[in-house]
Amino acid sequence: MIRLQKFKQLVCWVLVGLFTSWLVSCGMGNDSRPAASGTTTIEFWTMQLQPQFSNYFQSLIRTFESQNPSIKVKWVDVPWSAMENKVLTAVSAKTPPDVVNLNPDFASQLAGKNAWLDLDTKVSSQVRSSYLPNIWQASTLNSKSFGIPWYLTTRLTIYNTDLLKEAGITKPPATYTELGQMAQQIKDKTGKYAFFATFVPQDSGEVLESLVQMGVTLVNADGKAGFNTPQGKAAFQYWVNLYKKGLLPKESLTQGHRHAIDLYQSGETAFLASGPEFLKTIANNSPKVAQSSAIAPQITGDTGKKNVAIMNIVIPRDSKYPDAAVRFALFVTNNQNQLAFAKAANVLPSTIKALSDTYFKEVPPNATTLEKGRVISATQLQQAEVLTPRLKDFKVLQKAIYENLQAAMLGQKTVDQAVEDAARQWDNR
Repeated sequence: MIRLQKFKQLVCWVLVGLFTSWLVSCGMGNDSRPAASGTTTIEFWTMQLQPQFSNYFQSLIRTFESQNPSIKVKWVDVPWSAMENKVLTAVSAKTPPDVVNLNPDFASQLAGKNAWLDLDTKVSSQVRSSYLPNIWQASTLNSKSFGIPWYLTTRLTIYNTDLLKEAGITKPPATYTELGQMAQQIKDKTGKYAFFATFVPQDSGEVLESLVQMGVTLVNADGKAGFNTPQGKAAFQYWVNLYKKGLLPKESLTQGHRHAIDLYQSGETAFLASGPEFLKTIANNSPKVAQSSAIAPQITGDTGKKNVAIMNIVIPRDSKYPDAAVRFALFVTNNQNQLAFAKAANVLPSTIKALSDTYFKEVPPNATTLEKGRVISATQLQQAEVLTPRLKDFKVLQKAIYENLQAAMLGQKTVDQAVEDAARQWDNR
């Protein structure tokens, strides 16, 4: 999966955040021949990386097996929409794969149930220090490491220069306040929407991240709701106002983040919050819109905070071969392989050395929009962080906030009542 988001998407939608589908056994990387005597076969699940990266992973696995002749790797690629259900089923049945590509949001829910190997006992502090500190921290719960960081995305603002010109706007918004002002201007001058955001509880957490960027504390240190504050009510009011003024599509309440891409590609919205990897998708699906597209840094609030979407690798506690699994996970995420995959997938690496490569620092002459996006994304990563808290019941928090936001948008509750009810739902969960 290339996305970090849901940062939402992220970062996107990268990313982009985060996501499930049907388990597909992949013939690539699987060896149907009987294993040689004394060899161990580990199973490696990735999230929707076939067929685009089949050659990359076949080569990666061949190299690992040549360096570790006693270990064979069976690769299984799982579509987005089935991953969570497949992992839950396998973990519950104590028949999990040995190495799994997930994201910290979902992985932390199972980390709270002690589903993953404690990596602090398997990975030395020296190796851990080779990863970006804030990014490693995102795969910890209760001071224990449950995941190894892999690839990253930070959201960018992709914008349609033709629509902005038609609306009389000379530059994209930098903050949510500016976005709200431009949304009205774009609707008045073009009849189109500035952007799309989803309030579907099971989908992207981008709106939750926007609350944090606006200065809202989602959960206090004691685990109680921290958003029943003036800042929280102001953030709720921001989204309610946009919807009631007709500046958000009505599908915001029913459609997920994928709809944001569809609307942008069809020329119906001016801005798309996404990782640079989606520029290729836009170019393939809508060359005219791609030609008029430009990029800017991620929209944020008064805090200046920017999101990062993370994909990590976890080792189930019930893996039959934990040592071999850890060895392979560290191989997949080492400096050399992170850099190679980041270049192949147009994402960002999570190791300090790989990120310091000139590929992420220098904009080549006559750079494409995609190349400019890569450097902007890498620059943002220096200040980016995971904006939402790591909670085993994070989706309960998102559901409480989104459902009450929806009620306020539809006029079924006042903003004050929506905030109070969401806080009560979380505290009484």
